[in-house]
Amino acid sequence: MNNFLIIGGTSGIGLELTKILSSKGNRVIVLSREKRNIDDLANIEFYRYDVTSSESLPQIDMPIHGLAYCPGTINLKPFRTLKTEDYQKDFDVNLLGAVKVINGYFQNMKSAGNSSIVLFSTVAVQTGMQYHASIAASKGAVEGLTRTLAAEFAPSIRVNCIAPSITNTPLAEKLLNSEQKLKASEERHPLKRIGNANEIAELALFLLSEKSNFITGQIIKADGGISTLKSMG
Repeated sequence: MNNFLIIGGTSGIGLELTKILSSKGNRVIVLSREKRNIDDLANIEFYRYDVTSSESLPQIDMPIHGLAYCPGTINLKPFRTLKTEDYQKDFDVNLLGAVKVINGYFQNMKSAGNSSIVLFSTVAVQTGMQYHASIAASKGAVEGLTRTLAAEFAPSIRVNCIAPSITNTPLAEKLLNSEQKLKASEERHPLKRIGNANEIAELALFLLSEKSNFITGQIIKADGGISTLKSMG
């Protein structure tokens, strides 16, 4: 039985990843602000934790074979209306929370012998999108952290990052809460649909598994082609 640590494992992509890992017989340690949606899953250890708090991380006394950091923000505003507090919140959740968790559980991952970290960015980092200044800045830092840690932690810990476009999760609900909004988002993608939490979780599962043992330091786009393709109709 392998041990996986999922931060934000009770909602969206994190929840789907927790479900998949649990169904495959792994022990899944979940850190999240609320305990929900996981009571019926096997081999779950839950710790209530807010990554933006000053509280110490829960103590975990076992090797960690994989860590996925799933908390995120969607704070879309025109640049001129953004406050310093907006940037601070996005950096606290997206970057500094990840730094805290990785640093706090580094020895657990090191002791596993062959561990993997999966972080999350956004397609908006490498594709200029209006109203994304704060989120793109913080997630851009996550991409830089990914490459730096991949170089520093090799060969015992791999580090990769998934950069999705808008995904049908509770976090994106306000952007998809009408047929008109959903259709507009779908039409922007060459595949004419948006991603769902399960398929992004399956990609994260691959990156956490030994099947991806030769992959590290990569930013992997899961965006329906929106960042690289221009649809003609």
